Amino acid sequence: MKTLRIVIFIGLLPLLAACSGVRNCRAPQLMLPEDLAGNSVDTLSVADTEWWKFYADSTLAMIIRETLEHNRDFLAAAARIEELRELYGISKADFLPAVTANSYADRETNHYSDEKFKGDSEFGLKATLSWEADLWGGLSWRKQRAGAQYRASIEEWRAMQVSLIAEVSTAYFNLLALDNELAIVRRTLYTREENLKKAKLRFEGGLTPETVYQQAKVEYASTASLIPDLERRIKAQCNAIALLMGHYPGEIISRSTLSLDEPLTHRMPVGLPSALLQRRPDLRKAEASLRASLAAVGVAYADRFPRLRIGLTGGVENDELSGFFNSPFSYVIGSLTGTIFDFGRNKRRHKAAMAAYEQSRLNYEQKVLTAFHEVDDAVNAYKLVSQSSSRRRELCDAAHQYAQLAYKQYNMGVINYIDVLDAQRRYFEAQVGLTNAVRNEYLSLVNLYKVLGGGWQL
Repeated sequence: MKTLRIVIFIGLLPLLAACSGVRNCRAPQLMLPEDLAGNSVDTLSVADTEWWKFYADSTLAMIIRETLEHNRDFLAAAARIEELRELYGISKADFLPAVTANSYADRETNHYSDEKFKGDSEFGLKATLSWEADLWGGLSWRKQRAGAQYRASIEEWRAMQVSLIAEVSTAYFNLLALDNELAIVRRTLYTREENLKKAKLRFEGGLTPETVYQQAKVEYASTASLIPDLERRIKAQCNAIALLMGHYPGEIISRSTLSLDEPLTHRMPVGLPSALLQRRPDLRKAEASLRASLAAVGVAYADRFPRLRIGLTGGVENDELSGFFNSPFSYVIGSLTGTIFDFGRNKRRHKAAMAAYEQSRLNYEQKVLTAFHEVDDAVNAYKLVSQSSSRRRELCDAAHQYAQLAYKQYNMGVINYIDVLDAQRRYFEAQVGLTNAVRNEYLSLVNLYKVLGGGWQL
């Protein structure tokens, strides 16, 4: 039996060491943080920073706290942890004997033919101590399985915490970007309204043709038509955040502003690839599930053998209450129970458990591989999105200067009004593009923080 356990454990080694060289399986290397942080070796990571420090926005930190305190799915995951903790306690208690007590009183009456009426009473008080010997390791495997399932539930809760923080942060930055876009549209609408008034005066005064006036009306109407859709999207985003926070719709969501002038830092330490296996709760959950599957194999194997249970019963019993405690009663029984022939049921259960273990092993390896790809993609995305944000900022400045220059040249009669509208349109698109680029930069940072497994510290 010891040989069996060693064989099963060896089967676990390729999985637990999937990224340490066993079976020639080496973890793919991340784009190390030398590109972002300027360091060739980096043992720290943004994921080692508590989320309330990482997200410097105090309003967002408040929203995250509300989410973690009132989100129903998150609270249900916490209750699941408590359930599995109690079940784990049961599996540990299975090693100890169980004591049961029984008190009874009965009276039997007999009235046979040609015999006198006869009554037979009995009173008893008995206690039984029973204990199952862990001959084949079944109880030990059950304890290991329950413990692994309990640890997996904790990591699942932590993984949900990471996801919730990332989800509410994403919704928050989307909301800030929509606020910015709405403010840009309203400022542009005010400018278009002024231009429309001037175009109308010039047309009525005979200084410009009607075409210029109609162009100004088109630009004003097209800009005004953007406001209802933006307000609808802002309302929907507020409701989405309120739902994550566990609040009813209509909640007023406090928020700050999305700065377009201050670029995010490019010195973003990522950490060494080996630390990813220790940091990401979803990988730790997969490892715990793998251990539970291994323990299930041991349970299924032990169930193929008989079980030894020893019982000791003691107490008192008497036909009369008088002298009840002067009549002790006791017996000891040992039972060895097992299936003689079950048409291969237990053998097939063992094989099914081994197949389930193989699924868990492959699932763990796939999750490890996926995790490294996710981090590599997130690092590259953050770097490229940051570059795009810088280019958008330059484009916005150039478009602003172009719009001002075009308006001056139109007042001097150098260019036509349609050139002014084209310059203003380009400036408007550049402002919206910059807002979206900055939003994408924040979202890529949120995603990087998530895939590194950070943000769940309490």
